Amino acid sequence: MDVKRAVMIGVAGVAVAVWISAAATSNTRNLAPVIPTKPNVVDKSGAELAVEVKRLHERLRPSDPPVHSRDLFRYAARPSATVPTPAIPVAPPSEPPPAAIVAPLKLEGLAEDHGDQGEVRTAIISGFGDIFMVKEGDSVTARYRVAKISADAVELTDLTDNSPLRLALR
Repeated sequence: MDVKRAVMIGVAGVAVAVWISAAATSNTRNLAPVIPTKPNVVDKSGAELAVEVKRLHERLRPSDPPVHSRDLFRYAARPSATVPTPAIPVAPPSEPPPAAIVAPLKLEGLAEDHGDQGEVRTAIISGFGDIFMVKEGDSVTARYRVAKISADAVELTDLTDNSPLRLALR
């Protein structure tokens, strides 16, 4: 065997022996007792800050579901400050001619169905805060009846005075 090789094996053996002896915990160590230190001002404020942070986290994630007590999309009506005005007698207005009366109806669209009896048209009319899907002969409110539906217009009849009202697509 070579001297160099014998020295290397000896050094490695000594290193392993030192490592094993250092890892052995058979000896007892005398530990000094830990003396509690008084918390200083910084530690006290840190503890108070930790309490506040915990409280805020609880507030951000409440355990109770929220109670919906108001509608976020409706505003309360403001009380109007009206000044009473003296009542002035006014003559009743004369009745306008029937052509001047404009119904708040609008023709939104037309639909056609090809059935056994031919084309059946349906008119889509909006007005009075509602949408009406009507065919010929149907009523639009209690005042109007559908007389005729053409390819681009609807003819209504006013049931109070039998005057025609024509609604056209725009």
